[in-house]
Amino acid sequence: MQEQIRQFLDFLAVEQGYSENTIAAYRNDLSQFARFLAEMDRPITSWAEVGKDGIVNYILHLKEREYTSSTVARKVAAIKSFFHFLLAEGIIEDDPTATLDSPKVKKRLPKALSHDLVNRLLAEAGKYSTPKGKRDKALLELLYATGMRVSELVLLNIDDVNLASANVRCFGKGAKERIIPIYDQAIYSLEEYLQKGRPRLVKDSKEKALFLNHRGKRLTRQGLWLIIKRYADKIGMASEITPHTLRHSFATHMLSGGAGLHEVQKLLGHANISTTQIYTHVNSERLREVYDESHPRAK
Repeated sequence: MQEQIRQFLDFLAVEQGYSENTIAAYRNDLSQFARFLAEMDRPITSWAEVGKDGIVNYILHLKEREYTSSTVARKVAAIKSFFHFLLAEGIIEDDPTATLDSPKVKKRLPKALSHDLVNRLLAEAGKYSTPKGKRDKALLELLYATGMRVSELVLLNIDDVNLASANVRCFGKGAKERIIPIYDQAIYSLEEYLQKGRPRLVKDSKEKALFLNHRGKRLTRQGLWLIIKRYADKIGMASEITPHTLRHSFATHMLSGGAGLHEVQKLLGHANISTTQIYTHVNSERLREVYDESHPRAK
């Protein structure tokens, strides 16, 4: 796959006359995409195997990593140009980006669920008493209880959770450590999973990962996204819920419940408080919706 990237970069340099800086940006963006494909549950080893769903999952991954909308748009533009080249060269027969819309650069307010929808999602996961069901309930409860990024949650090890102290330790961007308190229901769900779920999923006694897949290995970001999507489908909210929705809901509900902006910034692991301030706008927008629903004449 790297050979095709090299061919494309040569084309940009020789045929298109692109600058070294532009070519370096394309190289970085496409190499990052190739690594993502190679690290999927089912690794992709040929560009011909890449479908639209794989690209959409990559875009979700970028957004979950909190890349700016302009950066995501640039990376997607690089991927689209690359696949146009592959098609023109006869390396692939179909272009998976042909019907892919370019991400809008304008930053949208993050989507937060109502308390009722969060409860419905968590309740749906709680219906299943299988080891996977207990795992799913625990990880969804923990996502909402802490506001962690999906990438942070899948990296948790067993010893990062302290049920006695009711907190969890995670490492965010730049390997910065933060300790986040967790509520009683999340503690109960974790206890259930650790006592009755994880022991039946683990294959290797040396495995340290907190959340495991059906092979007894560490759950991946893609695996976690599929779990979230499955429960969102069950409650008819597939279009409303993304891997980052519970993080947005956590932040919005914390602020509406009276938590301070700096406190929420610390819990979310934001380096800049301006990133956290967007949730104050989410609160204002939601309050306006509630007001309009209660006062039809105000519309």
